[in-house]
Amino acid sequence: MENIEEILASHKLSLEDYAHIKDILKREPNLVEIGIFSAMWSEHCSYKSSKKYLNGFPTKAPWVIQGPGENAGVIDIGDGVAAVFKMESHNHPSFIEPYQGAATGVGGILRDIFTMGARPVANLNAIRFADISRDDKVGEKHRYLLRGVVDGIGGYGNCMGIPTIGGETTFEDCYEGNILVNAFSLGIAKSDEIFYGKAEGIGNPVIYVGSKTGRDGLGGAVMSSDSFTEESKKLRPTVQVGDPFTEKLLLEACLELFKCDYIVGIQDMGAAGLTSSSFEMAGRSGSGMVMHLDRVPMREEGMTPYELMLSESQERMLICAKKGYEDKIIEIFEKYELDIAVIGEVTNTGDMELFWKGEKIANVPVDPVSEEAPILDRPIKKPEYLKDIKNINIDSKLSNPEIFEKLVSNIEVVDKAWIYEQYDSMVQTNTNQAGGALDASVIRIKENNKALAMSSDCNTRFCYINPKKGSASAVMESGRNVAVKGGRPLAITDCLNFGNPENPEVMWQFAKSCDGIKEACGNLTTPVVSGNVSLYNETNGVSIYPTPSIAMVGVIDDTEKIINSKLKKEGNSLYLIGKTRSEFGGSLYLKVIHNRVAGKIPKVKFKRELKLWKLLEEANKDCLIESAKDVNVGGVAIALAKMCAISEFGVKVKTNLDKNIFSESLSRAIIEVEDDKAFKKLAKSSGIEFIKIGEVQKDNLEIDDIKMDLSKLKDIYFNTFKKIIERDL
Repeated sequence: MENIEEILASHKLSLEDYAHIKDILKREPNLVEIGIFSAMWSEHCSYKSSKKYLNGFPTKAPWVIQGPGENAGVIDIGDGVAAVFKMESHNHPSFIEPYQGAATGVGGILRDIFTMGARPVANLNAIRFADISRDDKVGEKHRYLLRGVVDGIGGYGNCMGIPTIGGETTFEDCYEGNILVNAFSLGIAKSDEIFYGKAEGIGNPVIYVGSKTGRDGLGGAVMSSDSFTEESKKLRPTVQVGDPFTEKLLLEACLELFKCDYIVGIQDMGAAGLTSSSFEMAGRSGSGMVMHLDRVPMREEGMTPYELMLSESQERMLICAKKGYEDKIIEIFEKYELDIAVIGEVTNTGDMELFWKGEKIANVPVDPVSEEAPILDRPIKKPEYLKDIKNINIDSKLSNPEIFEKLVSNIEVVDKAWIYEQYDSMVQTNTNQAGGALDASVIRIKENNKALAMSSDCNTRFCYINPKKGSASAVMESGRNVAVKGGRPLAITDCLNFGNPENPEVMWQFAKSCDGIKEACGNLTTPVVSGNVSLYNETNGVSIYPTPSIAMVGVIDDTEKIINSKLKKEGNSLYLIGKTRSEFGGSLYLKVIHNRVAGKIPKVKFKRELKLWKLLEEANKDCLIESAKDVNVGGVAIALAKMCAISEFGVKVKTNLDKNIFSESLSRAIIEVEDDKAFKKLAKSSGIEFIKIGEVQKDNLEIDDIKMDLSKLKDIYFNTFKKIIERDL
């Protein structure tokens, strides 16, 4: 080929990669083959920079049915029922085209769930932007991006009839050039009816189903494996376009198919489309495959084999069927008016053989494409910025009441009803606690009359200051949010969002973050069952803060014992569980009052965290908890304020903590108790500190010298965000 260096550069391949490809093929590759290697060896598909550090994640427990390596993770939740879940990123596409980027992120994660044989029952999302309250071009742009992302998430999920029941939205200026859109979905299946992405059995047919293939999303995996520059606005054609109505039909058709014994395996066509799905299915089984690309349903004229292999058109699946059942499978999908075509068959050659109108146009060995993808040992270096953020001064001329008013009205704290009210959270009628309920979201599992609590969390400021302990604290926080709902935390999925891996300081952050997740999941017995890595979240040389989003899933055995955060009764006692220290590193207090992200993050103590979870579990079993709230961003003062804001009651509290009511010490919760005697007896045997700090009262919030009328608090809490996000409309 002429201009080989130019071709390699456009495919993000090096000359070393090219030499490796020639060695594998024993010849010069053609353009289709270069495209295949480019996609499969991209950062997005091969994890070449991150794989070294992902090894060693705790992935096993008695309740884990399927860990990392499949479309989604699977855990046993009792009575023959399994929860299938995963979290993935769609950051780069959402920054280029917020509506379609976010919508197709939701569509992709849903296919990961139902391709395992599970019906999706709940979605969460973790979305992050620059400060939308800014009165400048950045603020205006990110208000636009947020509105587009929310519209895309809501539009796709609502059309699919799957409730979006929660998530998190945070704002830091490090996301000015790279917003983050992380989508989580959870489905329910019978634990002995899980489907896997494999293609085996010589002669078994390979069947394409779903939408026709177009040119949208072409090169998306490669695009997501590079940093943004001023030229990024030209990348709009690499963003996929979604159709939730087609996906709904595909979902129902697949679930109907799964009731029959017609298939060997099934795989979503996600990043890198037909390339990744075919190579992954064959690779898992050590098989080969023949595919006739001219049989692929196409929606555009003049499409080439290269485009068909690399298109990321949405709502498509690849099936390995049992020979002889083709007509029955075709009948199911045609009933739903979906495109379907037998495009190939499984072989024992170990090669992917591609044909176009009878002529073989590519022949690539399957295993080397995945097994010999470059695994990079990139240089690491402790960031220089850490030297400048060690010391902090928390002194302020402002009084606690003045500080409280600034924190409680901060965009990070106030209710995001403008967002979650655009999502249908009640469809399927199983939602117990959705957006706005605080901490974890909860759904009822009608198959076994249990409930699942799930929470997505990450304090990015903690991770910037100390990636290892910050990442560990994200696992703890997500687990604590499940525990305060009455849940038993079981497993996590993660979405590891970082900057440019070619920067040694970013790779140091990534390595430390992985260490923190490994340590936390090991000590808390919450294995990692699925996940995603998103690198190159950088624009013009500026990387985002380390953002390892953690989604925890836990089970609540009795649907009658789901805890919420609404205060229940005047005169009930309020207890603070856990120890409060003067810990302000990475705190909201420091960010708002001193405009700094600095200091030393709160102590990470896994044994203390487990003691808190155990006390909450035992107290809930004995029906001693009336309401509960995790203490995190903004400390005790903000936790109590949120409980009051969503309730019809205030609080009268005396802490003697002074400024430490804004401290963000970990492993703490506030609970409302009616039976003091029984609770104290149980708490004394728990091994964790607890103290009565006050009681529920009728009208006002009173915390030490802080006083605020409940109506004023509610106005701030529920109306601030709407005023900001609608500023330009």
